[in-house]
Amino acid sequence: MTRRKAVIIPSVLLSLGALAVATPAIGEAMDKSSTPDSASAGLSKASATGQRAGGVVDAIERSAHTLRSTEPEGSLRDLDALGRMVKDAEVVGLGEASHGSQDFFRMKHRVFRYLVEQKGFRTFSLELAWSSGLRLNDYVVNGRGNLKDIANEEFQGAYRIWNNQDYIDLIEWMRDYNRRHPKDKVQFMGNDMGYAGPELYEKVTDQVAREYPQLLERVTELYRGLAPTTDAGTYSEDYLKLPLAERQERAERTGKVYELLRKQRPGSGADRLEHLWTVQHARAIHQMAKGYSLDITDEAQVAEMMRLRDQVMADNVAWWNKHTGDRILLSAHNTHVSYDSFDERYPKTQGAFLRDALGRSYVSIGFSFFKGSFKAFGTDDNVMRTYRVGAAKPGSNEETLDKVRQDDYILDMRTVPNSARAWLDKSRVTWNIGAGWPDPVTYKIALGQAHDVLIHLNEIEATDYLGKP
Repeated sequence: MTRRKAVIIPSVLLSLGALAVATPAIGEAMDKSSTPDSASAGLSKASATGQRAGGVVDAIERSAHTLRSTEPEGSLRDLDALGRMVKDAEVVGLGEASHGSQDFFRMKHRVFRYLVEQKGFRTFSLELAWSSGLRLNDYVVNGRGNLKDIANEEFQGAYRIWNNQDYIDLIEWMRDYNRRHPKDKVQFMGNDMGYAGPELYEKVTDQVAREYPQLLERVTELYRGLAPTTDAGTYSEDYLKLPLAERQERAERTGKVYELLRKQRPGSGADRLEHLWTVQHARAIHQMAKGYSLDITDEAQVAEMMRLRDQVMADNVAWWNKHTGDRILLSAHNTHVSYDSFDERYPKTQGAFLRDALGRSYVSIGFSFFKGSFKAFGTDDNVMRTYRVGAAKPGSNEETLDKVRQDDYILDMRTVPNSARAWLDKSRVTWNIGAGWPDPVTYKIALGQAHDVLIHLNEIEATDYLGKP
């Protein structure tokens, strides 16, 4: 495996944008202004609006609802329009057009605050390992642990971009909310399969010891040597270096534990609920092992891994919604919350799986932006840094979207006039920036096919990253 592939492959668990394994040369599709900390060479909004795209811009402008701020604090009245778009959805997927921009993260905080206060939502779900989500939820709900320490320990490897000030602020807001509402708490969940912490194995074996002691020896033997003994980042990196046969054998063992527990017949009430959670913990362990049992040197297997990953994330969100009863704000990249994968390496998205499971009870909201900066790791050296891109390219979705009078706005793409709907249903070049940069792939997306609602921002800035470079 080449150094470039070795750097990129672990990051597939965070973003399609980092999955540049067998793609065109970088210079072929990369924006030349997209260099570390470069000054934006983009056009001003005034000059970009010189030529209006027929009646499309006018139609979008009439349908757009002005967004007054992306800051979490202050009035939320401008989000009432978004509340009407969400209606009675059980799960709202809120994307991001880059993994490292503060405006997307702060807007998610703002939208979650609105959904909690006005629509009764009670869970924030992140593109993060299930076990990491449990640790953060224990902090949010019960105040256990130190948030800085938890973030440093859990936001590692593929998930390190989440170690930023904006997400820390969101999690602290959730903790403060629960202090003020001890009988009606909000929760935090991780839905991803990239890591299974040692406490997850302990939760399973401890419950087996209490409720199914006859299975303890068998479960202990099947789990032997699997629980992490290093930090999360090192564990994930080392796991993928194991021989394929060994990774497949591990997945066979975790699968056997999951099936053993799934077939047990618990009592009623609290016993049944505890059993459901134990089975789900075992399922999460197996999800990681199964995903890592695929051959990451084979493009078809990588595509299978990505399909499995999005199915896992959707399944976990649907499970949480069913068994907690919470309405959920799901935070992920645009790619994951969308209905359309728009990339052959990504056969089916989390949003598509959730639509299959929940129907209209799932709503997808995408983000777009005209220009700005973001944090990402270098796809050649794996170092986290700030990058900046100038004005969106001529002919892109964002070029037309930014001609609208409002700088920042919310658009329900299901209810726009026919002229705008036809435009939104056509595939065009679109910013789709993941965990790694530069990304040699040019993405073409039909926004109206990918999402129900769009939030457009004129300019974005990089988040304040708190982790190791």
